[in-house]
Amino acid sequence: MTSEISSDPRYVAHPPLLKPTELESLVRAGEITTVMVGVPDMLGRLKGKLHEARGFMHGFPSEWEMCGYVLATDVDMNPQPGYALTGWHDGFGDLHVIPDGQAMRRLPYLPGTVLVHGDAVHHNGRPVDVGPRQMLRKQLQALASFGLQAKVGVEGEFMLYNGTQAQVRRRGYRGLTPVSPYNLDYALDHPPALSSFFEDLRAALHGAGCPVEAIKTEGAPGQVEVTWPYGHPMRACDDYTVHKHAVRHLAERHDMAPTFMAAPRTGVGSGLHLHVSLWRDEDDSAFYAPQSDVLPDLLQHSIAGLVEALPHMVLLCAPSANSYKRFKPRSFAPTSFTWGRDNRSCAVRVTGEEANPHLEVRLAGADANPYLALASVIAAIIHGIRNEPKLPEPCTGDGYDAADAIPVPNNLDEALTDFAESQIAQQAFGTSVVDHYAHAAEIELAVAEGQVTDWEVRRGFDRA
Repeated sequence: MTSEISSDPRYVAHPPLLKPTELESLVRAGEITTVMVGVPDMLGRLKGKLHEARGFMHGFPSEWEMCGYVLATDVDMNPQPGYALTGWHDGFGDLHVIPDGQAMRRLPYLPGTVLVHGDAVHHNGRPVDVGPRQMLRKQLQALASFGLQAKVGVEGEFMLYNGTQAQVRRRGYRGLTPVSPYNLDYALDHPPALSSFFEDLRAALHGAGCPVEAIKTEGAPGQVEVTWPYGHPMRACDDYTVHKHAVRHLAERHDMAPTFMAAPRTGVGSGLHLHVSLWRDEDDSAFYAPQSDVLPDLLQHSIAGLVEALPHMVLLCAPSANSYKRFKPRSFAPTSFTWGRDNRSCAVRVTGEEANPHLEVRLAGADANPYLALASVIAAIIHGIRNEPKLPEPCTGDGYDAADAIPVPNNLDEALTDFAESQIAQQAFGTSVVDHYAHAAEIELAVAEGQVTDWEVRRGFDRA
């Protein structure tokens, strides 16, 4: 299920990050010895190098080099043919990385270390259009052309199992024991080991400049949900990458193994829900509804855009074959593109204060790249603002029974076809971006289709 982002979208609690001058002082004092420059890859994982701090400051804000295959590979980081960006056809050349001086933070769980988010650019300085941060940036710029800005809150789920990653790997990821033995949804009596992990995670994220709004245990044994307050969209996604990085490091120290799979086991789904509101400026909500029973036009256009356009961009919210095993009836993950007021059976939920509503988009799974998922949401909203499609009737009952709504794709193959052939996706992201991420899905499909699963062996070993 889900908890709730603060009901007031004006509530923003993101402390300032390090300024370059502050980082320089910390390096001179010997408090910071390592600068980690991280670029989100196609899956939203941070990739980069560890720089000696004094050398980094000597060259800052110069560009650094990174092999272009980081943004043109598969989940295993194997060099792959077929990408236009780079490949064997050009010897897998380098891209430049520009550190973002407004995205610098200490990582308290890695003493003496600062993380700087970076952006990939070509040798001529042109941004790499398939870079996740650049894809989100392009949509935010398009939104600004309408005189609008977005505020975003994130809530993400993951699973925790007993044992280190190495131990879990040696067991072939079989026979895993969740850190909590049963449903602890909204529980406040957590096992001591889990409480200790929560305390360390909360402290680490606060020290890294992304303090959480809340941490809670979820409906499946071992499932955890973390929510953050509203803030700038890029900052929200940057913070989420730090969260995943911190969870993996801290879980290892607690002899726990996390996973951000969308469907880590049969009947269990982990989501990445995005709460979005639009504003004309910091104090002027574009979704302001003085009459709570009447949605303002801009909110109606935004919802209609999501219902009509997001079906073409599911690939960016559900990137793996496993992603589609989360979309099951009565699972709290949507199976069709419906909308409703405070209705968790819908893909788009209107929630928050009656006079200050916002949208919760419940499509993306825990395995989604937050930049890409949010870019697709903003692109769909822009489609609604620009084209003003007809708004379907709200779902007032069980969204899983909606017969006339567009269904969520059954599998990655269907989502790939919808994305690759979509004029809406082409208009939002450009042909090169659509081709790039469609090719990534083709690679994932080719691998998935050839695998014999544990379920197939159990079902057929002595019956076939």
